[in-house]
Amino acid sequence: MLRLIEVRNVYFTYPGGVEALRNVNLTIDRGEFTAIMGENGAGKTTLIKMFNGLLKPSRGCVLVDGIDTREASVAELSRKVGIVFQNPEHQLFAETIEEEIAFALRNFGFPEDEIARRIDSILRFTGLEKYKGSSPFMLSGGEKKRLALASILVFDPDYLVLDEPTIGQDPEQKDKLLQFLVEVNRRGKTVIMVTHDVEFVAECKPRVILMRRGEIIADGSADKILADEDLMRSTSLLPPQISVFASKLNLHRPGCTILNVDDAFRILVGLYVGG
Repeated sequence: MLRLIEVRNVYFTYPGGVEALRNVNLTIDRGEFTAIMGENGAGKTTLIKMFNGLLKPSRGCVLVDGIDTREASVAELSRKVGIVFQNPEHQLFAETIEEEIAFALRNFGFPEDEIARRIDSILRFTGLEKYKGSSPFMLSGGEKKRLALASILVFDPDYLVLDEPTIGQDPEQKDKLLQFLVEVNRRGKTVIMVTHDVEFVAECKPRVILMRRGEIIADGSADKILADEDLMRSTSLLPPQISVFASKLNLHRPGCTILNVDDAFRILVGLYVGG
């Protein structure tokens, strides 16, 4: 059985004639950690909505584990692809956190004993167990984001997709989110995030797909993409601040690009020991 997302020659035009995607080709393998980046209006969110059938291609096709999304329902695809959108409040509606998480499981026909087991497990994993009987709307912004993640992860989709997960998060919340996503990916889930947060991507170093005006213009490692200042600026993004600083000091070395503090530390220690 195929276990990947394939985007083949996809075009998409919104009503009114706005072309959002133009000849997009992409393969995301099971277990990858991928960031989709680019300027506003580049087509990033449109692209991820293709993954669970919320949008269908105007031309071309999207395959999820070999299933053509044009021939499958959103409900069927949602068992495989869970999407957490930018504003978690838009996905929350139940009176308690327990009911919020149970909703999708009941819709998918899980037995009540399995629902209870999964709720307890995912609340422990996300650090929300003490809020089990509380209203979702009493949570902080970071906690709401984790609850939205929990309500998706609880039914065990193979692909976790996040739209701008760091918006509204303070540095501590971002660090917790980073650790959480790395652990989810370590457990075998495919993690795909749409983000403008270059510094966050520099910390987790996923595969980076760069989009501009509905097209993919670059696809490669974070080390390769984020350190290319001209390429990044062409999509209205800036490289990580420490990378720009390292370039000015000529600190980048073959095979070791500086994107974050840990990278800089390794290079400086190497220069000190070697010098």
